[in-house]
Amino acid sequence: MNLKNSFFITLMAIFLLTASCKSGAVQQKTAIKETKKEVIAIIDKVNGHWQNNHPDLGNAFWNVAAYHTGNMEAYKVTKNKKYLDYSLAWAEKNQWMGAKSTNKAEWKYNYGENDKHVLFGDWQICFQTYIDLYNFTGKKDASKIARAREVMEYQMSTAANDYWWWVDGLYMVMPVMTKLYKVTGNELYLEKLHEYLTYANSIMYDDEAKLYFRDAKYIYPKHKSANGKKDFWARGDGWIFAAYAKIIPDLPKNAKHREEYINRFKAMAKSLAAAQQKEGYWTRSILDPEHAPGPETSGTAFFTYGYLWGINNGILDKMTYLPVVEKSWNYLTHFALQENGALGYVQPIGEKAIPGQVVDKNSTADFGVGAFLLAASEMYRFVK
Repeated sequence: MNLKNSFFITLMAIFLLTASCKSGAVQQKTAIKETKKEVIAIIDKVNGHWQNNHPDLGNAFWNVAAYHTGNMEAYKVTKNKKYLDYSLAWAEKNQWMGAKSTNKAEWKYNYGENDKHVLFGDWQICFQTYIDLYNFTGKKDASKIARAREVMEYQMSTAANDYWWWVDGLYMVMPVMTKLYKVTGNELYLEKLHEYLTYANSIMYDDEAKLYFRDAKYIYPKHKSANGKKDFWARGDGWIFAAYAKIIPDLPKNAKHREEYINRFKAMAKSLAAAQQKEGYWTRSILDPEHAPGPETSGTAFFTYGYLWGINNGILDKMTYLPVVEKSWNYLTHFALQENGALGYVQPIGEKAIPGQVVDKNSTADFGVGAFLLAASEMYRFVK
């Protein structure tokens, strides 16, 4: 073989190898292979495991109520009456109320787990599910949403605008207000939502990173991550990213602030995509993976829900963000989801990324399952 032929063969080999690598990369982009039936099976596996192992329905506080927001989405796509009945029984047990004080003079909205904290968002998230149940089971029984209307209408009658002082609260209450707007047609719900959100943005939103601090205690540089970076908590940003995905479709097309919310959601999507780990999850401190390394499911599930909703509704570019979803969905269904239907790697209740905290396959929680059900329900809507 002469030198010229040898050179030609070498070039051809390089070309074929390159083509093969490119072909492999394309194949990796088609990671979502489930059918609608298979997504339903995943939902049933996770939700069936949770409900079968939690016959004690619990109170109406945020963590239990966050599960039910996911259960409602699961019911929408599966029409599984067991899911509907489970949330109905929970609502009835809690008398279709959050915190139960009837004395408005003592109602509070600072942190509190007793019945006086009626105006605290962690006691208001239950209203999301009550409103859904009102809609799903016929609109004649106004008692299902009577307490929700009483509380929110009283709150809107006050002069305060600082009700949402922690990022979790945005998920807890923003959808309550848009859902009640749709039921009542009262535009004050949308006006007050924007007023309260404007305050929240002023104390928690970082315009440079396009992400939210958990609350004013964590604003940089007053607070820093282990490596001196801005410390954005994954589940915290998951709450608000999911909240935007919940409220935007409830708004009229000509709503005054609709484009503002869409633009904020899109800016977050871009920032979050850049911080995703190659394994598909987001670490607990989004911009400092070394602060609390390793997988975390609740934030990842909320982000996956938001991305899928954005793609499904033409808000986010599919070519740009589907690869993000492919990786996060693979993490959720092949790593976080255990063989028996348990959902692992959920950071326990807290408000920040904690260095050294153990989060493993046995770490699960109601709110994490709720977030997963949101993501899986949107995946059902996505797949062919």
